[in-house]
Amino acid sequence: MAGFISLFMLSCSVPSKTYRLTKGTIKTTYAITKGVTKAGVGTGKVVYNVGKFSFKVVMAPLSWPLTHDGIESIDGLSPKEAIKQGRVKNAPYVVHGRRYVPMSVKEARHYREKGTASWYGYETLRQKGGHMTANGESFDPNGLSAAHKYLPLPTHVRVTNLENRRSILLRVNDRGPFVKGRIIDLSAGAARKLGFYDKGTARVHVETIDIKA
Repeated sequence: MAGFISLFMLSCSVPSKTYRLTKGTIKTTYAITKGVTKAGVGTGKVVYNVGKFSFKVVMAPLSWPLTHDGIESIDGLSPKEAIKQGRVKNAPYVVHGRRYVPMSVKEARHYREKGTASWYGYETLRQKGGHMTANGESFDPNGLSAAHKYLPLPTHVRVTNLENRRSILLRVNDRGPFVKGRIIDLSAGAARKLGFYDKGTARVHVETIDIKA
C-alpha cells in the first residue's frame, strides 16, 4: 500500500509548497496543502487544496468504463493498457478514427484560449458503478475537473466565465469534448460554480496554471 501511495502521489503531480500562475496572467501565489488517506482496501486517495479550491484524486478500478467510450486507442495501445502502463499524459490517441496529438508539457504552459465550454457527467449518476477518466482517475461529476482534447493529463487550469466573470481552478484529467466548436468540457459541479449548468454552455477563457514546487 505504501508503494502504491508513493507512486500515486508522483503521478498526480501534487507539489508540496506553492504554485504560480503562468507569465502574462494574474500574478498570484497560492499555498498548497495536501494529504493522503485510505479509501478502501487496495486503493488510495489524494486530497489537496489550492487556495479555496479542494481537489480529491482517486484512481479508478480498471474494470470501470471510460467516460468517453469512443476512445479507441492511446499511444497505440488499448486505452486500459495505456492507463495501466502510465502512457497517457500527452500521448496521441484515436477517437472515432481521428488521431489527436496533445501538446507537450512545455507548450501547455503557454496555453490560453477563448471559446465555448460545455459540461458532462450527469448521465453517469444514473448508471451503476463508477466511470474512469482518460488518465485512470475516478470521475466525480460533482468535482472540480474538466476534459480537454490537447492538454497533458493532468493539468491545472483557470476557467473564467466571460458572461458573468466567475472564475475557478480545475484539474484536467479527461479527454473531450468531441463536439465541433467547443474547447473544454467541465464536470457538472464545475458548471454549477461557473453559473452555466442550466444553460448548458458558456463562453469562457481557459489558461493553464504552472505548478511550482
